[in-house]
Amino acid sequence: MIPTFLRTARALGACALLLGLVPSAALAQNRVVEIVNRTGVTMMEFYASNVDRSTWEEDILGADVLGSGSSVDVDIDDGSGQCLFDFRAVFADGDEVVDEAVNVCEISTFTYE
Repeated sequence: MIPTFLRTARALGACALLLGLVPSAALAQNRVVEIVNRTGVTMMEFYASNVDRSTWEEDILGADVLGSGSSVDVDIDDGSGQCLFDFRAVFADGDEVVDEAVNVCEISTFTYE
């Protein structure tokens, strides 16, 4: 017969193991988003910064651009486990579009029109 304190310790250990798996599952969510440009204007820059940041991260397109009618898959995972990101797109005609608190864990496509 197993003493009561050992059974309790095993049960607590199992609960701790299960609780430890929950954050791992959240971190493993897919954050790949297809960015689609249907504006009629070339996108020159694209930024995605998690909502906890006070500044924009680097331009994801880098030296590339995203022509109208084109799309690109972007892995929007900064390693923080965050799902909410602010998006900023800068277009060749000078227009700038900012979308706040986009949930990249729940969407697979984001379209600029």
